[in-house]
Amino acid sequence: MKPVNIYALTRITDPERLAKLDRQLSQRSRFLKIKEWEIEGLKAFTDNIAPFLTNGPELSFFYSFTMPKLGKEFDLLRVGEKSVINIELKSGNVSDEVIRDQLLQNRYYLSTLGLDMHFYTYISNYDRLVRLSNSLKLVETDFEDLAEVMCEQGDCYKGDIEELFKEEDYLISPLTDPGRFLRQEYFLTSQQKDIERQILKLLKKEENAPSPVYCGFTGLPGTGKTILLYDLAMRLSKCDKVCVLHFGTHLKGLEELDDRLKRIDFFYCEDNKSIEVTGDYKVILVDEGHRINTALLDEIIALSERMCAPVIFSYDREDAIAQGERAGYGAEIIEALPGFTGFKLTNRIRLNAELSSFINCLMSFLKRSPRHDYPSVKVAYAANDEEAANLIAIMEKDGFIYLRDNNIDNGSLLGPGADKEKSFEIDAVEATCKEFDKVVMLMDSSFCYDEEGNLRNASALKADAFLSGDIDDFKVRKLFHGLSRAKRKVALVIKENESVLDVVLFILQGKVR
Repeated sequence: MKPVNIYALTRITDPERLAKLDRQLSQRSRFLKIKEWEIEGLKAFTDNIAPFLTNGPELSFFYSFTMPKLGKEFDLLRVGEKSVINIELKSGNVSDEVIRDQLLQNRYYLSTLGLDMHFYTYISNYDRLVRLSNSLKLVETDFEDLAEVMCEQGDCYKGDIEELFKEEDYLISPLTDPGRFLRQEYFLTSQQKDIERQILKLLKKEENAPSPVYCGFTGLPGTGKTILLYDLAMRLSKCDKVCVLHFGTHLKGLEELDDRLKRIDFFYCEDNKSIEVTGDYKVILVDEGHRINTALLDEIIALSERMCAPVIFSYDREDAIAQGERAGYGAEIIEALPGFTGFKLTNRIRLNAELSSFINCLMSFLKRSPRHDYPSVKVAYAANDEEAANLIAIMEKDGFIYLRDNNIDNGSLLGPGADKEKSFEIDAVEATCKEFDKVVMLMDSSFCYDEEGNLRNASALKADAFLSGDIDDFKVRKLFHGLSRAKRKVALVIKENESVLDVVLFILQGKVR
């Protein structure tokens, strides 16, 4: 999206014509939906500022820019060599508190540019211009002051504004970055806010229900479930004491949060161990719910009934994985709870569309339509452990993080003296809630495809071993969640498995068997 000349834009008063002109000037991919009062406010602002500028008729701003995936919108942006100016447009009566909150939020998103920042709001019906001061207070100002700030900007950026903002700069995990979470250096997307609002409304409505309420939200990896759950915990803890059951691997982050948040108790829950929770809580929140089995779910329900407390689940949506690989776990059993109310996050903030398409095709290549190309995907083949280790080492030198599955690579690949604590190598289980630019993973002979084109653990196909509990390493699920940690590139090293290599090559070439 390019900047537009708002003087030229506001010489038109018809919303439909203005939208067509805007699309031509800005080169945005869609038509704006513009109301008459919005045009009037933009024109009033333009006419007020123009007399104080020597190049008034040449005013250029990014108009009505929405950050991709995050859904954050700015009315007017102007990015110079030294500073960035943001102006929000209002028409009627709006409180100073609402104005300040919006400008503070804008300040958070624009801070990644590393420039001086100036924030204004113009209320057209009252011909009022206010700004956010250095002390973060709202103060009255005038157009002469704004014009002076604009003149000091220097040459302004005229490229695609989306290139200046990277979604990953705004992603934080309460577990891997508890400091930023505690300082509330984050904001929820519009979809996250909507789900949070609906859950809080549901809890209030069912406050005196005869039995506990079960609700939750799901989504693919990278949709922002963890930050939403922990923000809910923060909000609910303002009135009552709540607890969070975490089934991931971030014990250190939990300890810091537990130490500093007195009205929220955090419990680190390990696989195959009973949940030890003492005391009573008004609400129970469950993080990484896709990891729980029926036995753990029964324990959670027992706690809920004892406390008469509702339960909010956050869990990954694993539809891309074959039913047999996920039976008896996560979404399948949570959503089967009586009266369960579920919500779905669909905006994948972390993972780009290309990687998402490849991972889904890898999980079920006959049911997915591959893209024409996958420039961000690498694949290599190894005939033995030594070749696999060499290929992984090459990937690591190219900046890839090796997410290993200890059930596949128990140390033999990297040799008996290998240092598995190096920063470029992490256990796939420990990668939960973390993000990496580039991820490489290993696929060995234990992977295969069933008749329906679903990626499976070969051992799990024998006599329903998975369903009977004989298989406990969940290789396919680890691969799915590990690759989903990547933001920019993924790589596969396929060892001693030519049939899987054939499928991957077919996917990468844009066609399937």
